Amino acid sequence: MLKLTYTDNNFSIERLSESLEDWLNIRVLLCLRAAASIYVEPSTASFLIPTHLPYWEDLKALKIENDETIELNICDTEYLEIILQGTWVTSEENSNEGVFICVLSKKAEILLNQLWQEAQISASAI
Repeated sequence: MLKLTYTDNNFSIERLSESLEDWLNIRVLLCLRAAASIYVEPSTASFLIPTHLPYWEDLKALKIENDETIELNICDTEYLEIILQGTWVTSEENSNEGVFICVLSKKAEILLNQLWQEAQISASAI
């Protein structure tokens, strides 16, 4: 499962080994015990990766394998947008900050996590 965390000034991707149901149950229970609000809804999330990363063919293959869950859009000559179907979890309704969870094939999760990490390394080198 991939966990995409959106904050006011940051974005990160993390691969989790637990199931969506287990992760969500723990999150809901934590909010209930803390008397905090939680909003959970089906949604989409997206992020950009540079087109110069060498995994274009692998991404196209993942798109075919995960047709319902992954969409690829070429933004311009420098960036590719990856759009994922999953679940949005936040503490405030209509918030731009929260956690997006999606379940993909293990291969897709590993590749997307690796691409994001490489994009971060590439961006920090510039």
